[in-house]
Amino acid sequence: MASTAGGDTTHPDYLIVGVDAADEDEAIIEASRPIPIYPASASVPTWRIGRSVRTVLDPLTEADVPDPLPAEVRETRGFPTLLEALRLVHTPDDEAAWRRGRDRLRYEEAFVLQTALARRRAAHDALRAVPRPAVAGGFLEALDARLPFPLTSAQVEVGATIAADLAKDRPMLRLLQGDVGAGKTVVALRAMAQVVDSGGQAALLAPTEVLAAQHARGLRALLGPLADGGMLTGADGATRVALLTGSLGASAKRQALAEAASGAAGIVVGTHALLSDHVQFADLGLVVVDEQHRFGVEQRDALRDRGDHPPHTLVMTATPIPRTVAMTVFGDLETSVLGERPAGRVDVVTHVVPAGNDAWLARAWARAREEIDAGRRVYVVCPRIEADDAADEADGEDVAASYADPDGALALDLGTDAGSAAPEVPLASVSATVEALRERPELAGVAIGVMHGRLAPDEKDAAMEAFASGATPLLVSTTVIEVGVDVPEATMMVVLDAERFGISQAPSPAGPCGTLRPAVSVPPRQPCRGRHHVPRTARRARRDIGRLRAGRKGPRAYAARATCSAPRKVVAGRRYGSYAPSVMPR
Repeated sequence: MASTAGGDTTHPDYLIVGVDAADEDEAIIEASRPIPIYPASASVPTWRIGRSVRTVLDPLTEADVPDPLPAEVRETRGFPTLLEALRLVHTPDDEAAWRRGRDRLRYEEAFVLQTALARRRAAHDALRAVPRPAVAGGFLEALDARLPFPLTSAQVEVGATIAADLAKDRPMLRLLQGDVGAGKTVVALRAMAQVVDSGGQAALLAPTEVLAAQHARGLRALLGPLADGGMLTGADGATRVALLTGSLGASAKRQALAEAASGAAGIVVGTHALLSDHVQFADLGLVVVDEQHRFGVEQRDALRDRGDHPPHTLVMTATPIPRTVAMTVFGDLETSVLGERPAGRVDVVTHVVPAGNDAWLARAWARAREEIDAGRRVYVVCPRIEADDAADEADGEDVAASYADPDGALALDLGTDAGSAAPEVPLASVSATVEALRERPELAGVAIGVMHGRLAPDEKDAAMEAFASGATPLLVSTTVIEVGVDVPEATMMVVLDAERFGISQAPSPAGPCGTLRPAVSVPPRQPCRGRHHVPRTARRARRDIGRLRAGRKGPRAYAARATCSAPRKVVAGRRYGSYAPSVMPR
């Protein structure tokens, strides 16, 4: 229903019950039953969906509805059959009935998922990989001697676990989880070095060209002469780091393909281009997937299926979405967590700035100007590129997706008149935000850059170079910069319409920032991390952003989101699902 400010109901959506009853007693019974509420639209209201469901459900027999739960499991736990549960949910006699049916369906989801993942794990355990044990005095030890920083105790512990997995003849399938800046890349590089020691190759799969290019530069910098294999500057036992992306020129692409196929490149870094059939490896021993939630199961398996023996697999993420949480809980992935950050890294400071509070907004942009005047950099992240883009468009990411409320209720359209809804405020776009910021007095004279997925590769490189050098100290972008873009001078990020990104995306843009400072007064040169979120009102969005503001530990927030996400879609690769309608009493 839609209501006015004074509480009067306008354009009500209602259902007259009992009109088809044979007598008054039957009408009273019908009126006393709960009414299932389905996700609907103005043209197909929930009542019509309910009648359609009953039309299909009423004539069914037990033989028509195979039950995935074994009879002994149902009897032990007192569950009804699947057909009975469906009828309890869709045509309940009372509240206890639909709750009983819902509990059975919930259990079935978990039971089927756990069984599927157990079978997947058993099939994986039956595979045989080539052991990649560490070699004394080899490439890995040479790398450790070159590292310009000491490893944290967490990195040492996780590294030892991964090294032991690589030495086995069973292919490793491990999730490496850690906040931004925890040192996951170094742990992965040491694993790749161990594989190179054994004569194998490692592939690092990144979701974007920007991140892949940065990984290649970063690995070469850490390896130094160890990455100059076959060159006069190369150290003993050196290898090469090849980069393969879709935008490479023909000559560079041929060279990268040749180095991968010949084995000259012990480490190959790339984007989805690595998944192409024409990319061949001499002896692929390890696949590392960065930001694993950006890839589908089939995409990750495309590399694992290369060769006679499956390679070991290490997937990394700082943003474990509910699918990742569920996969871990139910045993599809072994898990390692980097819970300790390197020295010098301190907490993120997050502030929520209401979009309607002009004074707070002015202070946020003034704080951005203070960072710029101090020689630092500021990101501004928008959910759209252009103002007229579709609501779910932002470099291909569905940042405007709607899904279950934290309490488990579904967002429903009961068929009310669209004209009664409040007008939608346009989402912030890159183009409109650039123009608006140029008019703000707090940012007068500040050069503003633009970055998004529609730019050509050379334009992206130019935009990032200008930002890193300080030529454009304020960069307005989409989430194309959300992972891996490394600008140490970047100290602040403003995320506009933060509720549109979801809890698994909202913290991700922290990745591009180096040492961030808070949006409050601090002693000079004291490093902290700060982000301004500028949301509109939404109960779920406020709760999610509140979790981010409450603490730095992102995985806790993601785990909370997992509690209201149906797990049955994990195997299918979907994030959210709902088995049954919501139910409201008459």
